[in-house]
Amino acid sequence: MKIKIVAVGKLKPYFAAAADEYTKRLQRFCDIEVVSLDEDGVRKESESILKKIKGIYILLDIGGELLSSEEIAAFFSKSLSKGTSEFTFVIGGSDGVNDEVRQNASMKLSFGRVTYPHQLMRVILLEQIYRAMAINANLPYHK
Repeated sequence: MKIKIVAVGKLKPYFAAAADEYTKRLQRFCDIEVVSLDEDGVRKESESILKKIKGIYILLDIGGELLSSEEIAAFFSKSLSKGTSEFTFVIGGSDGVNDEVRQNASMKLSFGRVTYPHQLMRVILLEQIYRAMAINANLPYHK
């Protein structure tokens, strides 16, 4: 399985340490790549995002589908059973993404109706992907 996270912006050191920890943990389950794009306005950021997308493309969006950790795990399992093994998650910049990025998404995923800083959202996403992998591997991480 290949997972790519395309995110606008650079991480502060304390967020980078947390993101690195989950990236390291995920390596036992999948090929994981995190691509950081420069903040450069919605139009340019969106163009850069579209060039990086492969496989199923999931946009993190406050108006997206609300899934539990178990449902995210089931999404991965179901996709794999259908032959899809490449996923790209996108975290837009602080001003969001353009309509083309939004409309081309295979799925829009929300982690609730609250707004998180984009840097923290990257850590939350990595943790939830790791949790989904742990659920599917029957590991005790998710209790």
